[in-house]
Amino acid sequence: MTRITATSAPMPGSTTLVVGSGFVGRAVAARLTARGDTAVLASRRPPARQSGPWVRLDAADAASCARAVKEVGPDRLVLVHGPSDVTWCEADPVRAAELHAAAAANLTAAAPGRRTVLISTDNVFDGTSPVNDESAATAPANAYGRAKLAAERIVRDAGDATVLRVSLVYGWEPADSAKWLNFFAACAHRLRGGERVEAPDDQWTTPVLVDDVAAVSAAALTAGTPGLLHLGGPDRVSRAAWAEIIADGLGVPRSRVVRVPKAHGRYASRPTHTCLTSTLLDDFLLQHGLRVRGVVEGARDLMEAAS
Repeated sequence: MTRITATSAPMPGSTTLVVGSGFVGRAVAARLTARGDTAVLASRRPPARQSGPWVRLDAADAASCARAVKEVGPDRLVLVHGPSDVTWCEADPVRAAELHAAAAANLTAAAPGRRTVLISTDNVFDGTSPVNDESAATAPANAYGRAKLAAERIVRDAGDATVLRVSLVYGWEPADSAKWLNFFAACAHRLRGGERVEAPDDQWTTPVLVDDVAAVSAAALTAGTPGLLHLGGPDRVSRAAWAEIIADGLGVPRSRVVRVPKAHGRYASRPTHTCLTSTLLDDFLLQHGLRVRGVVEGARDLMEAAS
């Protein structure tokens, strides 16, 4: 195992521009704020549940990026920009590629020399193997993966950056959210409401709780973090098995989960294995006093927090 050496923690009170005010971006901003940093969310529209500073930014527009960076004066950047809907990207692959590449290029040009963390995806792999560590060769199987891989290369070429590839992120979201819900929240709301949930039993992932993603993302802003780091949860589960774990946590019958092939619905364009492993993560977590929860513990913690 490669050991990570040398750290220089960011000074309290530094300012981080978090580009993307969705589910993950808000969690990262909250984590940074809790440790005493100033975290400014940036997006085209104000976040639905805004609880801190926000600046308007169109990441695909160079002038907008330059204005936002000048206004905020960030010491660091966390890029969580989209589009991240795999199905949408597959329907419009050219536009998806243009948006991801433009955002990466515009933001790194607007903030040269700033420490940058790009949140990327397990979709940069073709899904044939459940073992994808930092040394694995990339081979995106869908448009979203291709767009993110291109953005990775732009950010890493720009200078002091870490690409943090993250597996499927989950946590609570309100049932009336304006966009699609993450898999956990979608299952939980429907199961709670007495509905049945169809979930593929032939598509596997290594899910990560959003609070754990936020903690690792904040820590990755530290100098000395590897240029590439994988963040997958400790459990490899099919979506169907995971939905059954969610049912258990809610105390509802597992029979409400209907196992289907991924080709049956919106998961057709997902790789068979959207899984991440790592040769660096254990040392990184130990160094920063962090841990990543498995799906049973994650579901339990979320249920307790919601009760």
